[in-house]
Amino acid sequence: MKQSVLATVMAAALGVGVVAQGAATKALPLDNLGLEHLDIIVPDPAASARFYSRIFTSALHQQPVRDTLRYFVLLGDLPADRQVGYIAIGAAGQRQPAIGHYCVLATVYDRAGMASALQGAGFGVAAAGPTGMWPDPDRLELQLFQPPAGLVTAAVPSPLQTERDGLLAPRGVDHMLLRVSSLEKSLPYYRMVYGTVAEQPRDANGRVWFHLARNTRLGLEEAAPGQAPTIAHYAITVAPFDRSAFDARLRELKARVLPSADEPGVVRFTDDNGIILEVKAAS
Repeated sequence: MKQSVLATVMAAALGVGVVAQGAATKALPLDNLGLEHLDIIVPDPAASARFYSRIFTSALHQQPVRDTLRYFVLLGDLPADRQVGYIAIGAAGQRQPAIGHYCVLATVYDRAGMASALQGAGFGVAAAGPTGMWPDPDRLELQLFQPPAGLVTAAVPSPLQTERDGLLAPRGVDHMLLRVSSLEKSLPYYRMVYGTVAEQPRDANGRVWFHLARNTRLGLEEAAPGQAPTIAHYAITVAPFDRSAFDARLRELKARVLPSADEPGVVRFTDDNGIILEVKAAS
C-alpha cells in the first residue's frame, strides 16, 4: 500500500514537472506582436515634451507620477480602446538622460513560464509585478504586455503650454538598436526570447537584427572598447514628409543631425537631451 501511494505521489510529481517544463518551453520564444512603446528619462520632462511636440503632430498626454509628471507622445491617433504606441518621457532624477526601456507585446505573456525558462538558462528575470522589466545579460530592459495594453487610462490630454506645430505624423516604433557588451554573450538570450527564425544574418555593419511582428525590428551591435552597453537609439516610422522643412525645424531646435550611411533612408538626430533618434518615412 505504501509503495502504491509512493508511486502515485512520484508520478504526480513527475507529471507536475513535465507540465511545468512544457509551460516554460511554450513561454519562449515569444509569439510577439512587435514593438509598442519606449521610454526616455530626462532632467526636465516638460522641456522634452515641448521639444517632441515640435517634431511630431500627435497628441500629448500626461500622468502624475509621485511628485512629477510623465508625458506621452502618442505614435498615432488615440482610439477608444487606447491601443496606441507612444514615447514616454519620465524624470531621470540623479540618472543621466537615456532610453530607459522598450516594450514588446506578446500574444500570450506567460510570466512564470518565461521566468522558469530564463532562470534555467542562467539569465536574470523581471522584478515582481505586472510592469517588471526583463534584464538582458547587460541589464538592458524589456517590458512585456499581453493585449489589451496601449496608453494607460491614467494618462490624460496634457495642458502643457507648447507650440504644438510638429511636422511629422508618427505611425509607430520602427526599431530599437541595443549596444551590447558582447554579441556572443547576448545572442543566446535574444534567440531564446525571440526565436532563431526572427534572427537575420549579421549585416555589413556587424549588427544582428531580429525581425519582429508588424514590421518592427530589434538590432544588436557590439560596443566598441570603452563604450558602455546601452539602448543606442530608437526609430519612429512617420508619414512621408518634406525633408527640407524638417531640416529647417531641426536647425531651429538646435538639434544635431548625425550621419546615417549605415541606415539609408532615415534622418538621425539628437533630441534636446542628446538622446539619439531616427525618423523613417513609411513606404
